Amino acid sequence: MTILVTGAAGFIGHHTAKRLCEEGVEVVGIDNLNDYYSVKLKLARLAQLNELPGFRFQTMDIVDKPALMALFKEEGFTEVIHLAAQAGVRHSLENPDVYAQSNLVGFLNVLEACRHYRPAHLIYASSSSVYGANSKLPFSVDDAVEQPVSLYAATKRANELLAHSYCHLYGLKASGLRFFTVYGPWGRPDMALFKFTEAILQGWPIDIYHHGQMARDFTYVDDIVESIVRLCPRPPVPETETEGVNRIFNIGRGKPVALLDFVECLESALGIKAQRNFLPMQAGDVINTWADVSALADWVGFSPQVEIEAGVPQFVNWYRHFYRV
Repeated sequence: MTILVTGAAGFIGHHTAKRLCEEGVEVVGIDNLNDYYSVKLKLARLAQLNELPGFRFQTMDIVDKPALMALFKEEGFTEVIHLAAQAGVRHSLENPDVYAQSNLVGFLNVLEACRHYRPAHLIYASSSSVYGANSKLPFSVDDAVEQPVSLYAATKRANELLAHSYCHLYGLKASGLRFFTVYGPWGRPDMALFKFTEAILQGWPIDIYHHGQMARDFTYVDDIVESIVRLCPRPPVPETETEGVNRIFNIGRGKPVALLDFVECLESALGIKAQRNFLPMQAGDVINTWADVSALADWVGFSPQVEIEAGVPQFVNWYRHFYRV
């Protein structure tokens, strides 16, 4: 068994590759190491992975189709876990072109490689952002998701539709994972928990949008990884052997947390009160997210469990150690 993890130097990719290697799986990781956020952080994640037996890494951009196809041909991957993407709702307002390249062209290249070299299962990252301004809560995988409110969300919904068409046309088996506000050690610097922690430790005010009247289904990264690992050997089951199928799963804690409660949890973990700068709603954002994870629980017998009271201190401990503060 050899599994490809794209975006291996990223937040979720790093944790996923690490877990697979610890379970004795051969993992090939690829990443283009772009400078959307600190390359130093990405290299530090990779340094940890490179110490693990069974891990091999190549610097590669999924937009480079010939290189990607050659890699698939050489390795003969049994499963593909596609986590590489240009992330971030707010960044998509300023740099739309990179989203089209990474999230649309890049994903199409991954599908083409899977079409030709036939892994048993393609798992790919979608996002809770696809639900847009849906007012029905919790968000269910059976809900209509045709009105994204950001370009990032639109590219992730496009990924789901592309995967559906490739599974239908070419008999692929794929699982699309709608992640809900993932946090934890080695997290992304553009995410709220990272930015809030840095600001509070520096004595800077934190920006709280929509005047704090928001809630998020915060999901600890270990719960995300556990879900991926359980899904990996369990592709969706088609009705016939030659038929393909693309199935969507929500992966969230299933328990929305008010943003101001999240801030209070972080303040408690840091032992410092935050200076709060309340701002209006930002373009492309949504007020609430809440995952219905019943489909995931039914399929793999697991749903995320970690509460913010346990997860946030784990991030704070990592942050203090990594940045020596």
